[in-house]
Amino acid sequence: MAVTGEPDPFDLDSVDSGLLDCIQANLAVLADHHHGPDTYLRLGAPLAFRSWEGADGLPTVDPPLTQQLRVAPELLGLRVIRQERMAAHDLFAELRAGGGVRYVVADSFTLPWLPYHGHAHMEHSFLLAAGPGGWHLTDAYLSETSWGPARPGRWTLPEEDLAGIGEADVVELAAVDSGALPAPTLSMADADVAAYLDAYDACADRARAVEQLTVETWLLARTRKLHARYRAHVAGRAEATETERAHLRAWDTVVEQTYLAHRRVSRGRAEPPGIVARLRDVLAADPEVFGAPSTAAPAAPDEALRHRVAAVAGAVLGVDGAELLGGAPFDTFASFSSFRLIEIIERVESELGRELDADALVPENLRRVDDLCRIAR
Repeated sequence: MAVTGEPDPFDLDSVDSGLLDCIQANLAVLADHHHGPDTYLRLGAPLAFRSWEGADGLPTVDPPLTQQLRVAPELLGLRVIRQERMAAHDLFAELRAGGGVRYVVADSFTLPWLPYHGHAHMEHSFLLAAGPGGWHLTDAYLSETSWGPARPGRWTLPEEDLAGIGEADVVELAAVDSGALPAPTLSMADADVAAYLDAYDACADRARAVEQLTVETWLLARTRKLHARYRAHVAGRAEATETERAHLRAWDTVVEQTYLAHRRVSRGRAEPPGIVARLRDVLAADPEVFGAPSTAAPAAPDEALRHRVAAVAGAVLGVDGAELLGGAPFDTFASFSSFRLIEIIERVESELGRELDADALVPENLRRVDDLCRIAR
């Protein structure tokens, strides 16, 4: 390899991988790397029900890769510079010569760090960079599988371990301005939901239908958890509301019951009744819990408040308030510590003449000027 330096490691701790699918997870890592912790939550801003025809004719809510790459990067403040299908040896040659990081989507069957390796075929993403010790891979995906757990991690592998990849979709991404937080939106057409559920009800191959529903309910539940987390983030809350949490527990129950039904049917036993009906019920409750569809833009930031908070934080940290107004997290400055954060909060309360909501004063809400502004409004 011509590469002489080890690539900088990506931080996996800022991303809650349990909210993300295998395509989103590593876009999320890149977004937080460029724009700071919790940027990835923007993937949860829109909650839309849409399905596509699967390989066996059953509909699926799992978007095609092209759809994900059309929507997700813009939400995350990433721009697709180039995307192409490449042979693995060409990808390796490109990275050896030019360095950098690529977002790669390949067949999970060929990826040796995954439990799917040699067992199951599906599109799976990872981040790839060249280093003198081998190929550096980052994968934030988290899931339980029939062949063991998939866990977030970093690996350095020799090229021969990746020889089975063959071809992969390779994307070069660059950071762009992520803009203001988008408003949470909900879009669910009754006819689309009904057609989706009817297809599973009518499928003659019940074993296949129930097997696919285990994937569908898992995906649907994750998207709702991500949406609830984003709604809390925008509102400056530490967690979802009690109504939302109860709804998410109902989704978890549907996921569990569907998986148990799949296990029974796969062993030749009778299909338990009501699988699709229970899914129908939680889908019907989504609009009640998450509100009516909305395309309204988020409220314009209070610039006077932002400048007052930035001035306080800048004085405590001994840094230029302009950097803080630009979105720089407090903990990126050498002067930051938990003691400085407490001082910032106390001085902001003194400056504004009021006490901040104690329930909102949790670490994930206290990273930037705009976080404090949301709490202070």
